[in-house]
Amino acid sequence: MLRSVSTYNNELKLKGFNVFQIEKDGNATKVYSRKDFYKICLTTGKSRIHYAERSFETEGTILFFGNPNIPYSWETLSTKYVGYTILFSEDFFVSGKHSINLQKSPLFSLGGTPILEISESQRLFLNSLFEKMIEEQQSDYKFKDDLIRNYIDLILHESLKLKPSENFNQEKSSASRLTRVFMELLERQFPIENPENPLQLKTAKDYADILSVHVNSLNRAVKEVTGKTTTTLISERIIGEAKAILQNTDWNISEIAYALGFEYPTYFNNFFKKQTGISPTLARTENV
Repeated sequence: MLRSVSTYNNELKLKGFNVFQIEKDGNATKVYSRKDFYKICLTTGKSRIHYAERSFETEGTILFFGNPNIPYSWETLSTKYVGYTILFSEDFFVSGKHSINLQKSPLFSLGGTPILEISESQRLFLNSLFEKMIEEQQSDYKFKDDLIRNYIDLILHESLKLKPSENFNQEKSSASRLTRVFMELLERQFPIENPENPLQLKTAKDYADILSVHVNSLNRAVKEVTGKTTTTLISERIIGEAKAILQNTDWNISEIAYALGFEYPTYFNNFFKKQTGISPTLARTENV
């Protein structure tokens, strides 16, 4: 019996990683929540990858790095497409001791090139690492998670020694690209499904840190493209979510405040009233 996508995603979240060989189990297009997982693909074939506002035409063997905070899509153009994929959460990776910061790594950054062209000798070596991860994933070894993290770390270090591929289309407007990804990342924070999983990114600096840019650069780009400040757009989206929660749930004001990232209910009340002119309680009773 086929498992549902939600069942697969829940199992993946609990485990924190999954590694598989594409040609053997047909998982080249497996559905999962990109919001939660980093992705490394070693693939041989022809494809077109859309990453933020850029497009990459690839043929041969490549290593691709997907950041859960940057939108991307993948078109397989070959009739035969082989390789390996590993999905892992940041929580899984940072459970070990590593010298690489995923968000600041040029392999996963917005301004970097997420694709490396791989030679045949490099492919054979990387194949062996993915095979070892698959073997450990299926084993009963007590410390297999640590071992898999070490293999991921090794792949990242080997990749940092390689130069990124150059023959790809580049987005002409860096401001447009940065704004597009900021807006995508902002929208991915919502909806807030329960008070136990509160909003994580609350300020312009939070978003700038995730996107590996200076907050001033983010603010300039967003203002240039949208005419609004980063803080204004964040505030408008939080207010929109607050109104939806007030009207569609029975959460109390304290729960709503916490869910939206406010330390105290009074901070949320003041913020809501400043933005809308009325209190959250009044907005709920009057269905505003």
